[in-house]
Amino acid sequence: MVMSRKKITTALKIIFSLLLLYFIFTKIEPAKVWQVLKRSEPLYVLAALLFFIVSKILSAFRLNLYFHQLQVFLTQLSNLKLYLLGMFYNLFLPGGIGGDAYKGYLVRKKFDVRTKEVVAALVVDRLSGMLLLFIYACILAISSLPDYVPGFSLYLGTGMVLSVLVFWGLQKRYFPYLLPVFWSSFAFSAMVQFSQLIAAYFILKALAVDYAQVTYLLIFLISSIVAVLPLTLGGIGSREVVFYYGALWFGLEEQTSVGISMMFFLITALVSLGGFIYHFRKPELEVILNRVQKN
Repeated sequence: MVMSRKKITTALKIIFSLLLLYFIFTKIEPAKVWQVLKRSEPLYVLAALLFFIVSKILSAFRLNLYFHQLQVFLTQLSNLKLYLLGMFYNLFLPGGIGGDAYKGYLVRKKFDVRTKEVVAALVVDRLSGMLLLFIYACILAISSLPDYVPGFSLYLGTGMVLSVLVFWGLQKRYFPYLLPVFWSSFAFSAMVQFSQLIAAYFILKALAVDYAQVTYLLIFLISSIVAVLPLTLGGIGSREVVFYYGALWFGLEEQTSVGISMMFFLITALVSLGGFIYHFRKPELEVILNRVQKN
């Protein structure tokens, strides 16, 4: 029954993603988006790919901070393999079990740790990333948008501070065993999202977008927040919708905006495909021996 429910949920996500893509391509001719992608500069695409890879390595390091707090002393290499496998499952094998759930399953199977603690680590890890997406989006909004509402910058600045305090308070209240790495994970999240911003910037350069770059980056951050919501398959469709309406709202080129979104998806898919090998040969979860012996 549980498996059937998961399959139904997956099917609904796929259908919703396809409907959103269909909607977008009724508004924009696919050929125009293809023309945008065809003119991309390979060296800038490579730079975007490299910074995206850096962001994922940093993300894996951040997750390992939480694992270590649970006395799960995975080596960084083992954790990187596990993280890559999770990316592959999230994007290419969404049915039955998602990437995050499978990472949790393998850790729970290997180590003496409670399921709810592993789940908490995975959830807090995701929320930490979303917090920095929100903060960077506020910073870009303050720097690029006119002050339509009196005190607009003050409201966003206050919102940034409150978001950090609220996240800290919730973590202290519900997950106090993860609190010691709060600021370390915050720093990693800042580096993760900054690396992805640089990747997005190089995508803009690859597509010869030399105007309204800060605005495009703001749309990118908003689309990343929306893509995290479990409504579509790996954010497919939802990210494109945000880019399309962001372009309309800010008076930008719709086909270029959607092209940026699709280029980012292609880079994500290429990197995620690297986890294919670990689907057949599950990664060995090796531990840091001296840390285990001390505990």
